[in-house]
Amino acid sequence: MRTVIVFNHPYEGSFCNAILQAVTKGLHKAGQEVDLMHLDRDGFNPAMSQGDLQAFVAHQPVDPQVIDYCGRLKKADQVIFIFPIWWDIMPATTKGFIDRVLAPGVVYDHHPRGFGLVPLLTNLKSVTIITTMNKPGIMYSLLIGNLIRKVMLRSVFRTMGYRNLKWISFTRVKTRRQEKRVQWLEGLERKFAATASR
Repeated sequence: MRTVIVFNHPYEGSFCNAILQAVTKGLHKAGQEVDLMHLDRDGFNPAMSQGDLQAFVAHQPVDPQVIDYCGRLKKADQVIFIFPIWWDIMPATTKGFIDRVLAPGVVYDHHPRGFGLVPLLTNLKSVTIITTMNKPGIMYSLLIGNLIRKVMLRSVFRTMGYRNLKWISFTRVKTRRQEKRVQWLEGLERKFAATASR
């Protein structure tokens, strides 16, 4: 089984980076192949250019990095996104990945009858979003409206026709005790190590 991890956090000392290490360790224990797309280290440019828009319409990416990412996504059995929530939504680089890489002709296409979208990543069995934030979960849910669920799960992947979508949210990260953070990380490692039995 091949897992693509799309990671976005510029600071190596972040809790997101600790999550990345725990998830990767668990997946390796499960005997899975892990393909890391580290958007920050890769220098991924999130801005759509005129050429990108023309490629979007033509259903044929032209940027070599986007082409590379698309080819790797086609081989994925599952995709895991890991990023922080900043100002209630994903960072710009993750949004740019959605805009530039999750493109028609590669990840989805329009239904031949003209209504709805058809998923094209035929190997993809699941998509998991793992996020961190400093807000309390209840505040994010009631006041903000769980934007990650609305944008990433419903508006993007469910609209494209993908199912088995999950969101793991770690809240109030800055104020949590170290013991709690370790507990979270150990839980993630166990969770993804258990994929060997699925």
